[in-house]
Amino acid sequence: MATNHMKTYMLLFLTAASWGGAFVAGKIATVSLHPVSVAFFRFLGASLILFPLLRWKQPKTPTPTKKDWGLFALLGLTGIFLYNICFFVATKYAPIVKSSLVIAVNAPLITLFSALFLKEKMNWKSILGMIMALFGALYIITNGQLSILVKLGLAPIDFVLVGACLSWSIYSVIGKVVMRKYSPLAATTYASGFGTIFLAPFALYYTSTASIKTSGWEVWISVLYVAVIVSAISFVWWYNGIQKVGASTASIFINVMPISAAVMGTIFFNEHLTMTHVIGALFVFGGILFNIYSKQETKAHALPNEKRAHA
Repeated sequence: MATNHMKTYMLLFLTAASWGGAFVAGKIATVSLHPVSVAFFRFLGASLILFPLLRWKQPKTPTPTKKDWGLFALLGLTGIFLYNICFFVATKYAPIVKSSLVIAVNAPLITLFSALFLKEKMNWKSILGMIMALFGALYIITNGQLSILVKLGLAPIDFVLVGACLSWSIYSVIGKVVMRKYSPLAATTYASGFGTIFLAPFALYYTSTASIKTSGWEVWISVLYVAVIVSAISFVWWYNGIQKVGASTASIFINVMPISAAVMGTIFFNEHLTMTHVIGALFVFGGILFNIYSKQETKAHALPNEKRAHA
């Protein structure tokens, strides 16, 4: 594995692991707060951290043009607003297996979009790695009963699930375009700001004074976790990964989320890790490693060709 991207891969792993923890935090926070309220407070908190951080760390960030503002608004609309609305609606009304599929489907969809719109190259080994990781994630989500997927059938809520998958995939792919000019920190900051603005009217409708007063310290700790760790820090790491290794390679790490959620569930809710989780995790990690090595192999073969071209 190439050492020059080792840090990026580790940050992508930690990103997906923290997102898995968001399921636990969300479960605690939504006991007294509406899911839309949690989403609003999450990105409001993230924005309050990110904007001063951007001004401190990168004071020479380019002033956005009208086109740039439009792209940032699109990032906020897709990755922050639409994804959260669709995901929370799906979580509330769809079976757990179906809502969890949003995680698993995101990776291949981002890979497809990256190949179509960003012209990221794929080979059979990287595709096999993606399939391995996807299988591992599905194996965990269905608790080893993959036949469940065939029996689910179609329902109106499935369109909401498709909306969640499409919105996150678009957010990831457009982010790569935006980062040709802006840093991952700047892209995440402006996206978070616009997302917070889009969520605000819905938060005003769904948030009551009573729900805020009845929320205990564990609720606000959970909100703080998803604001600081899951959003402010991990979203920057996610875009950093997309910028460094490409959206298709970064997306395969999403399959770590079910593993993280299972581990967190064991720690906080006394749920049990089973052989199903172990088998699924082996496929996920095997797929990630296979994908990474295939990309390094492709680069190694490309270098001699580049040298001959310049000779």
